[in-house]
Amino acid sequence: MKKHGSRLLTFVLAIVVWLILTWRVELWSVIIGLLLALLVTFKFGEIFTYSPKKFTHPTRYLWLLYYLPIFFWEMLKANVDVAYRVLHPKMPINPGLVKIKTGLTSEMAKAFLANSITLTPGTTTVDIRGDEIYVHWIDVKTTDIEEATRLISKKYETIIARIFE
Repeated sequence: MKKHGSRLLTFVLAIVVWLILTWRVELWSVIIGLLLALLVTFKFGEIFTYSPKKFTHPTRYLWLLYYLPIFFWEMLKANVDVAYRVLHPKMPINPGLVKIKTGLTSEMAKAFLANSITLTPGTTTVDIRGDEIYVHWIDVKTTDIEEATRLISKKYETIIARIFE
């Protein structure tokens, strides 16, 4: 039964995402969306989530709405920082790999955090191993794990935990 709930949720979310992205309710667009949703469901339905009922809680979506402006603000600041580094005559960079720790437990939450880090210019997630995330950072400010965690991921982590865990 758990497998069917996950597949149904995947199907419904795929259709909703399609409709939001295309912003069309014409017959041909809906048919294409249904076919793509079926394909996504067939391919990824079992691995989408282990607990599909978690995604029916409205507070998770409120936390997601709270998360989005914070993420976009951090992304904007990082874009300005990277643009400055590119345009600066001496290109002040100090690249390197740092290790950060996460308190997130679900694989979905860790993947969301890793993607948030990667989508923020100047940082790229390289690997996730247990509760450690390895990040390539364009300007390493510290190699201390706790401080690097605070600077790179803490602003996201508590909100992501409320969304996914």
